[in-house]
Amino acid sequence: MRIVHLSLINFRNYSQLAVDFSGGINCVLGHNGAGKTNLLDAIHYLSFCKSYFNSFDNQNILHEEEMFVIQGLFERDGSKEEIYCAQKRNERKQFKRNKKDYAKLSEHIGFLPVVMITPMDSELLYGGSDIRRKFVDTIISQIDTQYLNALIEYNKALVNRNATLKQFHENRTWDDTLLTTYDSILVSRGNAVFKRRQEFTEEFSPLFLKAYNEISGEKEKAHIEYSSNLMEGDFEGLLAHTLPKDRALTYTTTGVHKDDWIFCMEGKSLKKFASQGQQKSFIIALKVAQYRYLKTRYTSSPILLLDDIFDKLDDSRVNFLIDMVCGDEFEQVFITDTNLQRMKGLLENREKEYKLFPVSGGVIKELQYA
Repeated sequence: MRIVHLSLINFRNYSQLAVDFSGGINCVLGHNGAGKTNLLDAIHYLSFCKSYFNSFDNQNILHEEEMFVIQGLFERDGSKEEIYCAQKRNERKQFKRNKKDYAKLSEHIGFLPVVMITPMDSELLYGGSDIRRKFVDTIISQIDTQYLNALIEYNKALVNRNATLKQFHENRTWDDTLLTTYDSILVSRGNAVFKRRQEFTEEFSPLFLKAYNEISGEKEKAHIEYSSNLMEGDFEGLLAHTLPKDRALTYTTTGVHKDDWIFCMEGKSLKKFASQGQQKSFIIALKVAQYRYLKTRYTSSPILLLDDIFDKLDDSRVNFLIDMVCGDEFEQVFITDTNLQRMKGLLENREKEYKLFPVSGGVIKELQYA
């Protein structure tokens, strides 16, 4: 799969943009604040119906304008796909495929697989468990609609259960029947989510270990481990056991919304004992494994977006990454960087087609072909 053409109107710092891409490597180059990351984020929008960086759509509209438009022309499995996204201030987002609206945005998830690596991904190590759940949920949801629907229904029931617990506390009332209704949904959907996350971890771990060993040169051992309340016993029984605590705190304290993935290096906590280079290698390995996991489940390869990833990596790891994305395993790749000469030096004399896109102030000033 590849994106052939992208056009933007009033998106982030782009008032207007139209650009054609290479099917190989696309390097977006410029100073910080020029708009490199925003270009990649526009591609992410067309895949996931939302920004990678800002969940508030109105805040992605160019200052003082009333709406943004993102349009992309993709080639997927031999056919052309036109994707359209528009957001007017304080109105519902429009999202279309080949000029037809989606009934639900969730129907689009997984149609155009994209993997993005950014400096923000350090939150996978330092952030709360919700960041790691989002990472896993994003991967599974792209290839498993039943999982996505179960997750949506679970989260809706969770919100309702928590609101009910709070209401009971404030009004000093109680209704077992109402709570049982939400518990039934939580147990049914939660068990499905738990089982699928277990399966995913078993499938994903070998891919991650392979990627990390490739990047690090097998200098250290790393692993990931799935942690869930549901490993402690039957979910229905756990909800019954924690009900007094839930009533006191007015929220649900057990379930798959508390799941986490533990990251370790040489048997120790990654964020406490690993170097910055090791931590960044760990994150990149997670994303490379994500790419490989998705690729085995699609008839075409995902688009790979690499945003400012060379910082804090030594030369050997940088060269490995460039060698990797220039190989046959990866198809269309986008890379942002501040150093034009560095990217030219890394990519010249390679067989893979590439284009260089210098960007300044939200404008692509020229297009250089290699």
